[in-house]
Amino acid sequence: MYGGGGAGENELLWSRRAAEEAEAVAAISCSGHGRAYVDGVLENGKPVCECNKCYKGPDCSQFRPDCVADADSDDPVFLEPYWMKHRAGSAVVVSGWHRMGSSFGHKSDISPRLRKQIQILHKVMGNAIPDPGFIVFGAGSTQLRTAAVYALTPFNSTSRTKVVASVPFDLEYELQTNLFRSADFEFAGDASTWINTSNTALNFIEFVASPNSIDGHLNKAVLNGSSVKTIYDHSYYWPHFTPITFPADEDVMIFSLSTLTGHAGSKFGWALIKDEQVYEKMHSFLGLNTGGVSEDAQLRAFKLLQVVLDGNGKEFHEFGYETMRKHWEQLSITLSVSNRFSLQRTSLQYCTFHQKAREASPAYAWVKCERKEDEDCYEVLKANGIGGRAGTKFLADKRHVRLSLINRQDDFDILIQKLESLVSQENGMATAI
Repeated sequence: MYGGGGAGENELLWSRRAAEEAEAVAAISCSGHGRAYVDGVLENGKPVCECNKCYKGPDCSQFRPDCVADADSDDPVFLEPYWMKHRAGSAVVVSGWHRMGSSFGHKSDISPRLRKQIQILHKVMGNAIPDPGFIVFGAGSTQLRTAAVYALTPFNSTSRTKVVASVPFDLEYELQTNLFRSADFEFAGDASTWINTSNTALNFIEFVASPNSIDGHLNKAVLNGSSVKTIYDHSYYWPHFTPITFPADEDVMIFSLSTLTGHAGSKFGWALIKDEQVYEKMHSFLGLNTGGVSEDAQLRAFKLLQVVLDGNGKEFHEFGYETMRKHWEQLSITLSVSNRFSLQRTSLQYCTFHQKAREASPAYAWVKCERKEDEDCYEVLKANGIGGRAGTKFLADKRHVRLSLINRQDDFDILIQKLESLVSQENGMATAI
């Protein structure tokens, strides 16, 4: 921000100190294996490096050879280099009195400029039809999912609404539903087990993750009929993870800033809703639950989306796609020579955003242990220094493990090293990392 007057038309006034502090901390050298933060750890009153998981030392230059490869994290920090390159456009400096109230005027808790920006975003990406319809903001997709279940549940039913999803699914669907212990709804497991139910008095809410956060597949609803409501979780439906094959146009669609820009810490997401009554119930739930999303989070989302939309999103998504494509190709090559481990298949599809045929570059690898004796794949990988997420966490079998490909490059490089060492053991080769 700039102030006019005697100090000069373009001279920074009150914002100078904040800018200098941010610049000074960002300039602290951590050998490319860590970061210092304005609100981070202090030593002698000064911020110090916070090292990536496999590094240590004052400047994070010392590698820890006993380190376990972290492939469990959900944080999409692989986009960090892009935001470092675009540090000026994405930075936010605000006054201490910025929007101290709880609304944007006219008692609205939603930024009208951010709302418009999100509508433009979906039109540019081609991944959803944003209008006509309604938009609600939430503290990430997690809160929005709970609000959607609440809004879609009929409260005059003689039986509890069954909330279901197709295996493998994110266990949060079940945990969130059960947390409320509602008299009106309950989690009822795998959607496919209810396909042939003859009880017409039952109501269902089906979570449809498309793409699925476990295996990257573009799922569709399993159940149908007038007693079934669907919540489409499109958190990963962005061009850097999957081909955009069509603009989604479902009744309730949930998206997340975290999976788009990598800013999981901002806890910001939104839902596109067609029905006004569903919108009103979700909006009421979110208002009572947290009072709405903070103006600070909305401001940061606004600034980030400005950068994303620059040049119709081409530069941002090219960076994200190329990074994920390289990760996926490197992992595929590493496991292609293995008879012990296999990966989920991806298919070639035409992407309307990139305007060419391409394969998916999923955020996660769904690895299967093929040997009969490797009954618990999670434990097999863990014993070889690789931390993933067990298939049982998604109601799948023990032979599957989900490995994250969206961590920092450090984490991905160590994962590949560990996997290469493990695969080489199949041929009796010497292994050392």
